[in-house]
Amino acid sequence: MPLNFTAIDFETANSSSASACSVGLVKVVDGRVVDRVSWFIRPPAGHDYFNEWNTRIHGIVESDVAGALLWSEQLTDLVEFVDGDHLVAHNAGFDMGVINGGCAASFVETPSFAYACSLQIARKTYNLDSYKLPVAAMAAGFEDFAHHDALADAEACAAIIVHAAKRHEASDLEHLVTITGTKLGRIGAVLAA
Repeated sequence: MPLNFTAIDFETANSSSASACSVGLVKVVDGRVVDRVSWFIRPPAGHDYFNEWNTRIHGIVESDVAGALLWSEQLTDLVEFVDGDHLVAHNAGFDMGVINGGCAASFVETPSFAYACSLQIARKTYNLDSYKLPVAAMAAGFEDFAHHDALADAEACAAIIVHAAKRHEASDLEHLVTITGTKLGRIGAVLAA
């Protein structure tokens, strides 16, 4: 089985998991990045205020997303890009929470995804003082990226997984998860076995 997955990262407007304002997606096929995309998202009403703290972190302001489509209007594009892949995110609980939160606030069904966490895999792969994304990415040989830019963060996440798979001699993502003693999580409707 080849190392195929889609790395994903969200930035949020505020502390609400439904406030995604940007997404970055990186498709990996046979252990190589083959496609990447990112876009702004207009958070749903009630979750659309921009907290000063969040803006300081990622630099996105309300005017940046004013012309963007709502979560519910672009969820199909996200699902189509992923195209059945397992997702990978650094601190995946946050990003999967954003998918769940955006869908709940938009009254749309959460799509089904299996996912792995590059933070957990990094902890089982490297011996570092910190496992924050820039530090773990540096251990994987991916340096000098624009941290908190959703696309750059997704690229860093992908680099960690590809490097960890080589280091552990894992044939695919499920093998990597098994070797590292981490787990493959699931969101959305129950996936067929």
